Amino acid sequence: MARFKTSIFVAAAMLLATAPPALAATFNVESMETHRHWQSMSLTLGEERHFRAVETHSYTDATLSLNTTQGVCDLPWLEMRVSLAQQQGESRAVNLVPTRLRIDDHPIVDTMAEFITERGDNGFYAHFYLSDMTTLIAEMQAGQQLFLGFDQNEQEPWYMTFSLEGAGDAIERMQSLCRGASLPEAPDR
Repeated sequence: MARFKTSIFVAAAMLLATAPPALAATFNVESMETHRHWQSMSLTLGEERHFRAVETHSYTDATLSLNTTQGVCDLPWLEMRVSLAQQQGESRAVNLVPTRLRIDDHPIVDTMAEFITERGDNGFYAHFYLSDMTTLIAEMQAGQQLFLGFDQNEQEPWYMTFSLEGAGDAIERMQSLCRGASLPEAPDR
């Protein structure tokens, strides 16, 4: 029996170590599917439901995701997460940074990204302020690469490139999962 408990503990520890840290701590990951370099999934915690299309292929320490929430599927948001060396001691907005975003050879989108830390999480998040999500999503679904450039005051900008291979299918599934979860349930007869 002790051997069985040890095996369960080791398996759970391995699962938590390989899951995205922010999700492993609070949300249950369900209905995950792989779409080449992207994945789509449902995230649940009690009655709260979010849906995500995420790219984990381009960097070992960073992810890019498009997210939406049950009931407000038409208000998606773009987010990037970068792993840090240690757990963060507090939840706070760290900085607001001028950012450039571009998909393939489409026009550059000048925007702002808010860098945020979450208490107990070993990463920081960049939330992007974007006014035309419909165009961005259409370009992501048809594009090959998404380029990001973050201004760093006196230093050279910080650049990142994410693959969009599979993004179209992942985004479509994320939207479908959200719409399906937002439909009113039929009354029992």
